[in-house]
Formats: sequence, structure tokens, C-alpha cells
Amino acid sequence: MRKFLDGLYTGSSWLAGLGMIGVLLMVSYSIVGRLAGFPVGGIDAYAGYLMAGAGFLALASTLKKGEHIRVTLVLGMLKGAKRRGLELVALSIATALSGFLALYSARLVWQSWAYQDISTGIDATPLWIPQISMALGTLIFFIAFLDELWLELLGKRVPAQSAEESHHE
Repeated sequence: MRKFLDGLYTGSSWLAGLGMIGVLLMVSYSIVGRLAGFPVGGIDAYAGYLMAGAGFLALASTLKKGEHIRVTLVLGMLKGAKRRGLELVALSIATALSGFLALYSARLVWQSWAYQDISTGIDATPLWIPQISMALGTLIFFIAFLDELWLELLGKRVPAQSAEESHHE
């Protein structure tokens, strides 16, 4: 199961990276098109969809690597059972919130599909298509928080330290 979860987080981060490459290519194409004088209508919308998708798909991987912003002022002063208790409370709240985010993201995709909602731009893209990356990213984010909570409950969680945390001045 550990291999599967780690592969899921890695795969999600690779998809996010591909999305960012897609943004680069679309913005480059837009710049070249404007300089050369040929129309590039709708490309800005697709670059935006890819940017949003990349952001959501990267959530789980950055969580597992300890790269999310976290205020540890109080946590750093606690030791033992009090620290573990605060970790459990924080992870429980984060798991619940990420679960709601995943649920409502999936609901948004379903509603966009059911109502045949399309973008207002020239491209008239069915909105459920770019929204899938948001729903998928938030689902994987929820799974990552469940994973962290489960590991903490078992006493096997080793919180990842970001590069910034490891540099004490």
C-alpha cells in the first residue's frame, strides 16, 4: 500500500509538472503568435486551466514533502503527548477540510457536466473538462492527509522537514 500511495503522490506531481510545461508552451505560442501577427484566440484560457490544474495536482506531493506553509510556533514548544495531541487535532481538521474540498470539487465537475456549462470565452470549453484536474488533485490531497493522520495514529509518522525548516538562523 505504501508503494501505491507514494506512486500516487509522485504521479500527481509529474502531472502538475506537465501542466506547467503546457503553460510554458501555450504562453510561448501566444507570444510568438502576437509577434508574428496570427490569431491565438482562447489560448490564454487553456493556459489558465493548466495553471490551476497544476496547482491542485501538486498539493499532495508538497504536503508529503513538508513544503506547505505551517505555523509551528506552539508546536515547537510542546513535547510528548501534548505535541502528539496537537498534531492529531491539526491533522484531523485538515483531513476533514480537504475531504470537503474534494467532495465539493467533484460535485462541481458533476454539476458542470449535468448543466452543460461552458466557458464564456471564444473557445466555449465544457467546464467539466478542466475542472477534472481540480477534483483529482483535491482527492489525492485528501488521501495524503488521511495517510498522514493514519501514520500519526499508528505512531509511525515522521513529519517531513522543508528546506526552510532545516535552516535555523
